[in-house]
Amino acid sequence: MDELSQQDVIITAALPYAYDDLHLGHIASTHLPPDILYRYLKLKGKKVVQVCASDDFGTPILIAAEKQGKDPKEYVARWNSRFREDLERVGIVYDLFDRTSSPENVELVQRFFTKLNDDGFIYVSDVDQFFCETDRKFLPDRYVKGKCPYCGAEEQYSDVCENCGRTIQPGQILKPHCSICGNAPVLKKSTHYFFRLSAFSKKLEEWLVGSPRLQGDVKNYVLNWIKDGLQDWDITRDISWGVPVPLKEAKGKVLYGWFDNHLCYISTALKAAGKSGKEGQEYWNGSTLFHFIGKDIVYHHYLFLPSMRIGEGEYKLPDYIPTRGHLLLLGKKVSRSKHWMITVREFVDHFPPDYLRFYLTRITPLSQADSNFDLKEFAEKINNELVASVGNFVYRALAFVQSKHGGVVPEPAGEGDEEREVLRELDQAARETGALIEEGHYDRALRRLLDFSASCNQYFQKKAPWEKKADEPTAIFYSCNLVAGLATLLGPFLPFSAREIWGQLGSPGPLDGEPWDSASRLKVEAGRRIREPRPIFRKVEDADLGKVRVLLG
Repeated sequence: MDELSQQDVIITAALPYAYDDLHLGHIASTHLPPDILYRYLKLKGKKVVQVCASDDFGTPILIAAEKQGKDPKEYVARWNSRFREDLERVGIVYDLFDRTSSPENVELVQRFFTKLNDDGFIYVSDVDQFFCETDRKFLPDRYVKGKCPYCGAEEQYSDVCENCGRTIQPGQILKPHCSICGNAPVLKKSTHYFFRLSAFSKKLEEWLVGSPRLQGDVKNYVLNWIKDGLQDWDITRDISWGVPVPLKEAKGKVLYGWFDNHLCYISTALKAAGKSGKEGQEYWNGSTLFHFIGKDIVYHHYLFLPSMRIGEGEYKLPDYIPTRGHLLLLGKKVSRSKHWMITVREFVDHFPPDYLRFYLTRITPLSQADSNFDLKEFAEKINNELVASVGNFVYRALAFVQSKHGGVVPEPAGEGDEEREVLRELDQAARETGALIEEGHYDRALRRLLDFSASCNQYFQKKAPWEKKADEPTAIFYSCNLVAGLATLLGPFLPFSAREIWGQLGSPGPLDGEPWDSASRLKVEAGRRIREPRPIFRKVEDADLGKVRVLLG
């Protein structure tokens, strides 16, 4: 990532849909990985902006708002606020968490449509669409339910079956009925606007082949999609909630959510940076761009997003699209309809947020392979790695300062071979962890820090300060500095715990102000008074896990 040393960095995360709570899978694939990179880059002194937004438009949101008797603007505003609360509780704070319904995004979306339309990349075509004669309206996908033509599951939406996972084409659903009134709809012609996705096959292929920083496993099957032939894309819907199509003859039609939501990356980043117009374009195009996503939206981010930017021609394509797999829950796919999920707020009501950050980072690789959240393994990793290694060393070192030196860091006698060796290990851990973060391997980076924590414990055991040797003050002085180094390096992964460690060291300034490259320096001076130490982490007991199992029934 050599370009990170010269350029601004813009980090975006896939937008949560504004109609249900965030669950653990959202954090694992979409929100925690970019937050680790963001925190690290800030510690490296880079100019970086991290943004996200609520995905406000679409048929499911309109249906949910109607069922609750709420205006959709009021409905999505509540979810936007709730998302920000949940993300902040796990230490994920964006420079701006905006809305796809913001005036800035609506203006940008309509400008994109107009440019693409003027350049011939949008055309009009009639489609067969369900129409409810009782409610006197066309029914987009989620307004129609029926029987799946493939597996026979009842009460499935007309575009996808949640039971078998198959996509259902228009008109295929069996025994269709309106989800509002329950009556059977009829098919009628409706005029829609289509984006010529097929016209971008060659340019998309060139972009994919010429972008070595995109994940190889993802690129390969996207290239296969292109070889199989891309179909043009219906980009309008006959509903009242969405970005209006900016044409007089298109009154009553709005743009499909996947036309507008990824453009919110641009509008939100420019808004967060306080830039617009030509200055905004130059800022975007001169930055290194990361779009963090889960594998379920690869199609949209590797086909729709780049083709729209290529067609519009003013905003560069992403440099990186880090893509991670699904998070299974006890080996089973998360399902809202089957109530097989744990929300973020439910989990942090029972455990510290850094426990979630630690475990999800440990089990989630930079890969489309699915990860599995296992409660027994969660407890084992917290207890055997976080508590027994990191927490154990920090508490032992600081407790010794408190009990044997009256809470004041002692003066060292001199630096011996063991001290030089463990400081070399700290310097190497900082360099290797940083390199792994820059490569996107946050799971390996955290593993490297656990290895360093083990070295710290080995140093403490070898020095055996409880034996009252002459070099006991030296051992405690260097142990306190190893604790400070650990706090700095753990900051991007475990921000709450790292700040607590820093505070117990009696550090005068905030941890966030300590550069990454300062981790291997001796920062804790002799004569400093520390705070009374207490354990940073506590063990996860069976009773704790039982509370979570109750959430799953």
